[in-house]
Amino acid sequence: MADGTKSRKLDQIDAKILTILQSDGRITNQRLSELVGLSPRPCLERVNRLERESYIRRYMAIVDFKAVSGQTTFFAEITLRDQTQAAQAAFDKVLRACPEVIDCYLVSGQIDYVARIVCPSLDRYRELTASWIDDPRLPVARISTSIVLSPVREFGGYPVTAADEG
Repeated sequence: MADGTKSRKLDQIDAKILTILQSDGRITNQRLSELVGLSPRPCLERVNRLERESYIRRYMAIVDFKAVSGQTTFFAEITLRDQTQAAQAAFDKVLRACPEVIDCYLVSGQIDYVARIVCPSLDRYRELTASWIDDPRLPVARISTSIVLSPVREFGGYPVTAADEG
């Protein structure tokens, strides 16, 4: 499906393919086919279909943060003054355009957003978040910050199950 809609449920082989590709996106099709129990051509056809149907959105390298960075990771809990869709859309646009924002989620509860932000210094983080609070076009009421001291477990891929596994 060229429009990226998911027209069917995942079976066990699809789930295995997605799990393996999340841990090694550069695996050869030959090796992948061996691990999932298919011959190479049907395996490649499944991967292509998973890409077309947007189960696989893109491939990327996960860079060792310590090796390339002298930066600090912050978690920001952000609360808005205004809960309207227009206010959220304006703030969403700013977050999407900010290269320091690594991940951001609209959440339920007492806060509105949780963002993971990477900056070269505490001063840069303070400048960035102050710019959001001080901007009269943005409805930011409060930002509560935690500084990451050490990662315990970093993202390693999503759990993938077949439709019949529930």
